[in-house]
Amino acid sequence: MQAVVASMPATRTLDVACGTGWLTQHLRGGIVGLDASQSMLEVAAERIPEAEFIVGDALELPFDEGSFERVVTGHFYGHLEEAERLRFLAEARRVAGELVVVDSALHDGVEPVEWQERVLNDGSRWEVYKRYFVAKELAEELGQGEVLFDGNWFVVVRSRA
Repeated sequence: MQAVVASMPATRTLDVACGTGWLTQHLRGGIVGLDASQSMLEVAAERIPEAEFIVGDALELPFDEGSFERVVTGHFYGHLEEAERLRFLAEARRVAGELVVVDSALHDGVEPVEWQERVLNDGSRWEVYKRYFVAKELAEELGQGEVLFDGNWFVVVRSRA
């Protein structure tokens, strides 16, 4: 999965919900990372000093139409319920002509859709929505999608507007 992401042609890319920049560091070209967490972005900025990082809302992207050639999101799309997915897809397509979604593959031991309890380092507990994907089905959902990677644990799908 990492090699597939790293092999994508260099372009102006927005990484939505980039977190600490683990996936972002494998992207090539002019990179902007967006996340709701300032502390995550601080880690990402240390990891990738040449990129730009912005605090923002993934469902209301703070960019003009056509600001990027590609939007990438890793392990974010699978946490969106249907209404949020539709909002995200509209926003991603508004700011870029290409969308690449990296997320968790459906595998033994998980249901296609689950509510999971997450315990953070501070001890707080959160219920999170989680979808696992069959690559071909995700490609269809994104519309004219192309499966770039279909592994046991991860899928990578590209869709063009």
